[in-house]
Amino acid sequence: MSAARAPTNKWLVTVSVTFGTLMGAIDASIVNVALPQIRGAVGATVQEITWITTGFAIATVIVMPLTAFLGRLFGQKRVYMASLLVFVVGSALCGLASSLGQVVAFRAIQGLGAGALQPTEQAILRQTFPPKEQGMAMALFAMAVMVGPAVGPTLGGYIVDNFHWSWIFFINLPVGALGLFMVWRFVHEPEDIRAANAAAAAEQRRNMDWLGIALLAVGLATLQYFLEEGQRDDWFESRTITAVAAVAAVALALFVWRELVAKVPAVNLRLFGDAVFTSGTVIGAVMFAILMASMFLLPLFMQELLGFTAMQSGLALMPRVLVMMLVTPIVGRLYSRVSPRLLVAIGVVLVSLGSFDVSRITLESTSSGIVHAILIQGVGFSFLFVPLTTAALSNVPRARLADATGLNSLLRQVGASMGLAIFATLLDRAGVHARAAVASHLGPERPEVQDRLGQLAAFFAQRGFDPVSAREAALRALDGIVRKQSMVIAFEHVLFVTGVLFLCVLPLLYFLKVNRHGPREKVHVEMEM
Repeated sequence: MSAARAPTNKWLVTVSVTFGTLMGAIDASIVNVALPQIRGAVGATVQEITWITTGFAIATVIVMPLTAFLGRLFGQKRVYMASLLVFVVGSALCGLASSLGQVVAFRAIQGLGAGALQPTEQAILRQTFPPKEQGMAMALFAMAVMVGPAVGPTLGGYIVDNFHWSWIFFINLPVGALGLFMVWRFVHEPEDIRAANAAAAAEQRRNMDWLGIALLAVGLATLQYFLEEGQRDDWFESRTITAVAAVAAVALALFVWRELVAKVPAVNLRLFGDAVFTSGTVIGAVMFAILMASMFLLPLFMQELLGFTAMQSGLALMPRVLVMMLVTPIVGRLYSRVSPRLLVAIGVVLVSLGSFDVSRITLESTSSGIVHAILIQGVGFSFLFVPLTTAALSNVPRARLADATGLNSLLRQVGASMGLAIFATLLDRAGVHARAAVASHLGPERPEVQDRLGQLAAFFAQRGFDPVSAREAALRALDGIVRKQSMVIAFEHVLFVTGVLFLCVLPLLYFLKVNRHGPREKVHVEMEM
């Protein structure tokens, strides 16, 4: 018999598996600020360049729920290392790409690698830390998942302003190489997990669920396309979007049926029979919808209406990142002492209060004026992520953690995409209504309107415009003022709605009844410090 492996320090395991997750989370948002530069380099239209983000998102969501399936066949560690290698290779190819087709294809390769990183890290950390420290384990995971999308635009803005756009991809190479070495050296699958996976893999190979995998790929790819491109094509006014939505609905319905009747399903949907897992996962999906909407709306407001650069808007939001990094470990320690339902309730209320506060922004608002609201939101998100991810998996057996983390990550990703799609649409519709409401008060018969036009015409006349041109310029200027004020009203409305909608998840806390000790089973634990 071979000698038993000496346990690895759990913090080395944590650092090792966090590299990939952090890079994947950053890359989901870092590219957005570089799209104008990439578009110019590859000669793409505005419509075409969106496929760089859409292709990455589609590839990511397809892989997430299959992480456990792949882990049973090849081993969790091998899947993580292979995914990280695919991600790094995809990054290198993206940096070397010279055409739109190449960038889109290589971004899809990146997405295939990134999709398995989050759920695999989450499962590894859950299997590495003892039950009493699960909150701290998920706090460390949360810092990578939540901080990544927040840091991405700022880091991307700095790179684009000071270097060539390709470095937003090349920067992943040394970090990825270090992550690969550390995972190879320090991460080892627990014996109980390896034994369970080996037994499950033998049964899985005899009953491969190819139909389920095919339906999953088609359903998630079309759903993600619908969410990513629907707003741009005016949703169901487009025949393409309508057809894609129909295919997604049918494919996902057939997928659910197939997984419930398959002898060995590729994705274990029966986990949703656990009310704690379902409630924690659903609230987490709503949380990410609000988080992504906030990360989309505030930078857009600052850049479009306040005149901030991409990097300036990223720096303005940095206090939220810093407070999340500070508070998240504290919440991780509180988890073992305080009811998860209380922590989540505090988080929901704080995020909603932050949304109500930030909904009062105006054209006179400065970055310092927004800090107070986003700090409240940052504390709220910290109180949400740790107890939700920890509680959702509290009743899941260790051998099924990879299945549960894959589904948990998938719903977070889909929730984020739905949040962006829904709130972008709400912003567009609210802008139209606000413009109509403001314009209704600007009739030519009103003396204050004529006074304002006279002032604007005089301003342009002083700068050399003839009377007719000055009048036309004054009308255009007044139209610009109406447009900006309408967008302010629209932003305020949508940000207020995010707070109201988030409060609606509070009833789901009733189902968040946590078994802190988890299922009774033999537990492998890595060594303490």
